[in-house]
Amino acid sequence: MLITTSHHDPQARSVRAEKLTDYDVRIAEAAGEHIWHAHDHTDEFFLVLDGELRIALRDGADGAEREVVLPRGAVFVVPRGVEHRPSAPDGASILMFEPSGTSSVGERHDEVPGHVDATTGHRL
Repeated sequence: MLITTSHHDPQARSVRAEKLTDYDVRIAEAAGEHIWHAHDHTDEFFLVLDGELRIALRDGADGAEREVVLPRGAVFVVPRGVEHRPSAPDGASILMFEPSGTSSVGERHDEVPGHVDATTGHRL
């Protein structure tokens, strides 16, 4: 996911807060725009703790794009295999549940620029 230690960074860094059975509980301070990517084997759960998160989706047979806007307190699940691009223009705090070892850029993704933190989560 897009996570950073500074809201001045164009991307953010995901932190693994705890492990729950075979899942990681991740907390992220997101800022800027992530890359288009998809998780082929798992859904991705988002809970917006603060701020606003936007998730662009490519989920139609024709590849049409749509965007969901998630205010504080909103929950959204990106189904497995759906291409998506999270963004938080003004910053957002989010909580995610993902299977342990899930890459923040999925199995399919655009080219990963150097400022994007491609990780399975950092320890607190």
